[in-house]
Amino acid sequence: MSNLITKTTELAMALTLTYVRSGDTVVDATCGTGQDTAALAKAVGPDGRVYAFDIQKKALLLTEARLKSHGYNNVKLMMKSFESMSSHIPEGSAAAVVFNLGYLPGGDHSVTTTAETTIRGLEAALRTVRTGGIVTVVLYDGHDAGKEEKKCVIDWAEALDSKKYHVAYVSLINQKNSPPEILWITKK
Repeated sequence: MSNLITKTTELAMALTLTYVRSGDTVVDATCGTGQDTAALAKAVGPDGRVYAFDIQKKALLLTEARLKSHGYNNVKLMMKSFESMSSHIPEGSAAAVVFNLGYLPGGDHSVTTTAETTIRGLEAALRTVRTGGIVTVVLYDGHDAGKEEKKCVIDWAEALDSKKYHVAYVSLINQKNSPPEILWITKK
């Protein structure tokens, strides 16, 4: 096993996968290059279902190619904003919802997630995730939109009702160059 504390996205997924079982429904809210989508598809197995959202055609094509190379066919790719997930997936049915915020690696850096849409997407995720499930958010503040987005997401998460949710926040506090940070929300 690699040193997970040095690889934020792998750490985020490693904890997330402890909530996922074969046959589950899960959501990749920002499929990007398909790395998280593929990990989720493997975890839920052929009887499970992954819903993968992105607003960029390039992201969906990259994800589709990655899934095909691994032989996964349990994923529904959706060229839609993650804000709409709760209208496509039954309420309380997902074991996990994963967000990897920012912009598409190798894509147009002017197309980013934003504070406003992310908060709406997180609210949809809380409707979509089941009791005992997890919402994972990887935050990047190395760009202007990311700084505002991270602040808004953390403020939003701090205000969640502690009787309904547990929230954990991980920051690599001694690292330079704005490393990604992780927010986990579990639904009681």
